[in-house]
Amino acid sequence: MNFYPKLSPSSSNTLIKVALLGNPNAGKSSLFNGLTGLNQKTGNYSGVTVDRYEGSSTFQKGQEKFTFSIVDLPGLYSLFPKSNDEEIACKTLLDEKEKIDVIVIVADATNLKRNLLLATQLIDLKFKTVLVLNMMDEAEEQNIKFDLQGLKSSFGVEVVPVDSRKRVGFTKLKEAISHANISDAFFYDLKHSLLQNSSYRQIISKAIDQKGNAELKAFENEDKIYRFQLINYILAKYLVSPALLSQRQLSAKIDKLVTHKVFGYVILLALLFLVFQLIFYISEAPMNWIESAFLKLGEIVSNTLPSGALNDLIVNGVITGISGVLMFIPQIAFLFLFIGILEDSGYMARASFIMDKIMRPFGLNGKSVIPLISGTACAVPSIMATRSISNLKERLITIFILPLISCSARLPVYTLIVAVLYPDNRFFGFFNSRGLVLFLLYLLGFAASFITAYFLKKIIKTKESSFFIMELPVYRQPELRNLTILVYNKVKVFVNEAGKIILAISIILWFLSSHGAGEKYDQLKQQETVLLSNPTVSVNPAALTALQTQQLEHSFIGQLGHVIEPVIRPLGFDWKIGIALLTSFAAREVFVGTMATIYQSGNSSDTEGIQQRLMNETLPNGEKKYTTAVCWSLLLFYAFAMQCMSTIAVVKRETKSWKLVFAQLFFMTALAYFSSFTAFHLLS
Repeated sequence: MNFYPKLSPSSSNTLIKVALLGNPNAGKSSLFNGLTGLNQKTGNYSGVTVDRYEGSSTFQKGQEKFTFSIVDLPGLYSLFPKSNDEEIACKTLLDEKEKIDVIVIVADATNLKRNLLLATQLIDLKFKTVLVLNMMDEAEEQNIKFDLQGLKSSFGVEVVPVDSRKRVGFTKLKEAISHANISDAFFYDLKHSLLQNSSYRQIISKAIDQKGNAELKAFENEDKIYRFQLINYILAKYLVSPALLSQRQLSAKIDKLVTHKVFGYVILLALLFLVFQLIFYISEAPMNWIESAFLKLGEIVSNTLPSGALNDLIVNGVITGISGVLMFIPQIAFLFLFIGILEDSGYMARASFIMDKIMRPFGLNGKSVIPLISGTACAVPSIMATRSISNLKERLITIFILPLISCSARLPVYTLIVAVLYPDNRFFGFFNSRGLVLFLLYLLGFAASFITAYFLKKIIKTKESSFFIMELPVYRQPELRNLTILVYNKVKVFVNEAGKIILAISIILWFLSSHGAGEKYDQLKQQETVLLSNPTVSVNPAALTALQTQQLEHSFIGQLGHVIEPVIRPLGFDWKIGIALLTSFAAREVFVGTMATIYQSGNSSDTEGIQQRLMNETLPNGEKKYTTAVCWSLLLFYAFAMQCMSTIAVVKRETKSWKLVFAQLFFMTALAYFSSFTAFHLLS
């Protein structure tokens, strides 16, 4: 279906590449979403992990049709970059390969003075330019009035008032883009500059390539002072604003409580508790629906296709793999929905502000708090949420430590082992022992992550300076359209990128667990075929489960379990636990199902049945197998081990580095092994 007017043979179609630039919180992303809708694609800038958003839009006037290819560049405060995001925006802007035709400067109309520093710098680069005064609805509410013609004559470019949230002014903006011009105004004081005989574009290129250069830093300070003098003059002449703005007054009153040195943290913790409770409870039902739907689909396919390798591959490899991808969608969608609400309302900036002082000694910053807390639900969406951290070093540290936070996938493992460890459910006759152990395991996760972050801060070297510059915007009502586009894009990225790796690993694990080599495996497979091929004889579930358990032992993954047994025996583990360790690499909760199969419970969800079998399991000498030492060894191993292919997939996607993935996998495996070894031998 074509939504655009039909062009006559004589009409023309002009392609214009547009770059959106502006300060953070100026409404640039909202404008981008409004212009492009769902005509977007998400990728990464070459060589880095910062997201690159591109989209398209059209405009027609008479016989002329214009197609805009729009790039949403990372937010920045100045063309003298202080962060990875700012450097990428500057480099992209000056890259001749990008062939940018028009730049659109997005400025917050309610805080124009701060936004115009960047605007004047961009105008001096001599691109075709349009200046957008965004959030005009709020400016009108605050009785801020502009002389648009006066601003246009001062800046030498078209000035367009816009309300991006309600999509007001978009037609005028598109028309301005289609006929944009290069300004003849100059804000760069060449005559009195410390760097004479250089164009402003040359100076900015040097600033990007020679960060820390003393001469350039002196120029930056001189340039900033000179620009603000001009900005103050222009605003005094062409802008009228009340001395006290009602909306900022209200925000300031709320901030007295929200950013308070005591109550601020109480409010933050209460909000986060509410958000992640909602994520857990709201996403549980759709996750169960997805799981049930794929189980039903697997059952239908299994009964429809002829039995054999192809049937097994599709049901237990492909369908299970796809299910493992799509099951995460509710958690990812709801997490980013709530993060979007916190960001759009203006609260996220306050949360980052109050947490920055606590996080900084550990090599993190205030923006790390949301991903770390959300890690208690699932590491996958929380790693994706680290994109809000502009400093590359701090983002990589946050990604590296996130899998150490105990997530919901560990809960089935914890529940089973703790129930074996403390079957009476009491400690000192008063406390709920299981609850105390779970609480301790979560505390261990946070402690390990912060200690690791502290040492990574010392190890990782970077030229990028760590700055925490964040303007506190006024409180606003979140826009449903923007939230919808945000959630859609995050889910699409996860399914397209991380999903491929998850599916591939799932198929590999299926192959290893359902195939084997050797005479014994072939005999067991033949016995299963005979057992299932006779329609006149009802199959005994216990006998079938026992047969499948023996098959699992002699499969490739079972043989791997025997191979690794000498390595894991110092932890108190045998080949049976070894198989569970290997299969649960697909997802930690698979441990329970694998143990159910091995111990012939007949039902992978029958936790009590598995618990009783583990409690009754004995060694050849008659001693209890699952002692306190073995149970704590298992708990600590799962608390610290990576054991999650979904996390590995999303770390690879977010960092574009297998080197970091393997470093993370090696570190967490070593930490898990050492902790388990220590616990087993101390408690034995």
